[in-house]
Amino acid sequence: MLKHGAEHHTGIQDAIIRNLEACQQLTQITRTSLGPNGMNKMIINHLEQLIVTSDSATILKEMEVQHPAAKMLVLAAHMQEQEIGDGTNLVVTFGGEALHKAEDLLRKGLKPAEIVSGYGLAKKKAAEILETLATSKVEDVRDVEEVNKVLSTVLASKNVLNSLARIVAEACIQCCPERKESFNVANVRVAKALGAGMSASHLVQGLVLVGSVQGSIEMVENAKIAVFSVGLDIEATDTKGTVLIEDSEHLKSYNKSEEDAMELIVKEIAESGVNACVFGSGISEIAMHFLERYKILVCKVQSKFELRRLCQATGATAMVRVGRPTPEELGACDLVQQKELGQTSIVVFTNNDNNAHNNISTVVLRASSKNILDDQERAINDGVNVYRSLCRDPRLLPGGASSEMELAAQLGAYGDTLPGLEQYAVRAYAQAFEVVARALAQNAGHKATEIVSDLYAAHAKGEVAAGVSLDVEGDTPIVDMQAAGIFDCYMAKHFAIQLVSNTMMDILRVDQIIMSRPAGGPKPKGPNKNWDKDPIFG
Repeated sequence: MLKHGAEHHTGIQDAIIRNLEACQQLTQITRTSLGPNGMNKMIINHLEQLIVTSDSATILKEMEVQHPAAKMLVLAAHMQEQEIGDGTNLVVTFGGEALHKAEDLLRKGLKPAEIVSGYGLAKKKAAEILETLATSKVEDVRDVEEVNKVLSTVLASKNVLNSLARIVAEACIQCCPERKESFNVANVRVAKALGAGMSASHLVQGLVLVGSVQGSIEMVENAKIAVFSVGLDIEATDTKGTVLIEDSEHLKSYNKSEEDAMELIVKEIAESGVNACVFGSGISEIAMHFLERYKILVCKVQSKFELRRLCQATGATAMVRVGRPTPEELGACDLVQQKELGQTSIVVFTNNDNNAHNNISTVVLRASSKNILDDQERAINDGVNVYRSLCRDPRLLPGGASSEMELAAQLGAYGDTLPGLEQYAVRAYAQAFEVVARALAQNAGHKATEIVSDLYAAHAKGEVAAGVSLDVEGDTPIVDMQAAGIFDCYMAKHFAIQLVSNTMMDILRVDQIIMSRPAGGPKPKGPNKNWDKDPIFG
């Protein structure tokens, strides 16, 4: 029935368990990167680009997972990255462990439908328990200290300096609009410059463009900025013409007319009060000469996206014609200046606090290698996305696997109250939460089994915030996370559990795998049509 070369797997052993084993193998890769003591992964992608990171979203994106069931788990992690920006490792680690527990139940004789039903009940109950655990919240998302408390936990697992969390917090607060729910992630920009160390990273209130100014003017205060999305050059005509020049005076006047036309354009721009021009394309030498004469700083921005952000940061309107701009089309900025960072030139458009267009911040990153720069940029993106989540829902959960252990304890007790076979699935779902505490303990060098049992004992006594200490050398591996000030974003954890639970239920519902033959390659050999004419048969 199927095309020659297609594969077809059916039954619990051949289809479902094969899927669960693939998901479990994927989990084993990402589990060691969980938490602040997590290990880096070195990935060389199909373009032979080297990536060194502990960020699960990047690891999964660059690995190019082929297995369809494991790919579903990867898609859930990508969805978590888009929605929240953090918690991708929780999705894969918890998902793989819960599916491994489901495999044990299948081998013991439970039907997939019973496991799916139990996981569905556990998912609903987990959402209710999580609501009760969110006792703390960020009182004011414009308070640097409170935001830093959450972002330092997010960035602690990213191999970056602790001071970066405060920089990200300040950058987000500078860009936060009056209506905090409409916070835009794109308003926090990142400019990367090789050299110095990570501690040299700093925040600029305004926009930073990597590049240099055109010409000799490198600084303008109280800038009036005109932004043109086109270049400034003598326009070439569509038709070809012939000019007959009879003497030297004729030649001089011919060149002069071209210069006069260009000077007229630049003079019009200068008379409107402009002292800084940004062009989206090339600038001719003759145009540059007149722009210098009229003391106008000139900058060229090739990217239309950067041009759009520059307009947003300065309040300018990008014009498609070159000429006198109207007052409404002009942008304003307190200082435009070219700086040198190592061997990288940057142009900084700075705004003060009282500027009306103070809506973009740029984090200037410094590091000794491109890999570290890229990893820092990914960490900043995670931090900014978590800030956006806090603007929508400021609730917090105690960190260090304490909320996962409380979920495991309460869901285990809930499973004991159920009469049907679903109770085994609910218990398995509850036990899967242990993997977070186990992974954090193993990555920190602690004895994982002892710590998990000690955490169960602490939570049974009512110590809801007891979690795994992130200090490798500490004598007390279990600490009160609420007192230690280590918090996770409620939305990140809530979304992660909901997304991964739905994905697990989908994977468990699969009872057949049908794979078509991949396109391309040589055609598979079919039966020989001329078998009767074969020399063997005479």
